[in-house]
Amino acid sequence: MMPKTIDDVIAESEIKDVHLRYCRANDRRDEELMRSCFHSDAVIELHEPLDVESFIGMGRMVLGLFSVTWHNTGNQLVEVKGDAAWAEHYTISSHRTPADDKGPERDFIVFGRYVDRFERRDGEWRIAKRKMLVDYTRTDPVLPGDAGMGSSGGSRDRNDPSYTWRLD
Repeated sequence: MMPKTIDDVIAESEIKDVHLRYCRANDRRDEELMRSCFHSDAVIELHEPLDVESFIGMGRMVLGLFSVTWHNTGNQLVEVKGDAAWAEHYTISSHRTPADDKGPERDFIVFGRYVDRFERRDGEWRIAKRKMLVDYTRTDPVLPGDAGMGSSGGSRDRNDPSYTWRLD
């Protein structure tokens, strides 16, 4: 393996930032931010290949089923070769499901990985192709009285403190 150049390290950092913005876009339901993670001709492979707008539309519907989502990124491996890169991002995502006819309030937790092809176009790294791999899932009941440790929690839009406290 060739030693990394400073340009490789900068590219890796930029690629990791794209993935972190992707997680944030999911949890804040920020479609504009989500679009900024993908090239306009990107393909996202879930149950079937989707273009960016179809993927965002599906996310609008699916994420709307939950009262809270929380995407956490763990291991991130990035390999850069010129203006293309391969990346694997491990993730644990929690989805709070409100009580319904299927049961009490519960957390659906997904342990998976995103395998990506990134491309740098016009100086900007974005996802050109993404495949979501679900390694396993579990569902946990939310116990009565589970509190937010005194926090009121955030909001799933641009009113969240992660937006309102940002520096200009």
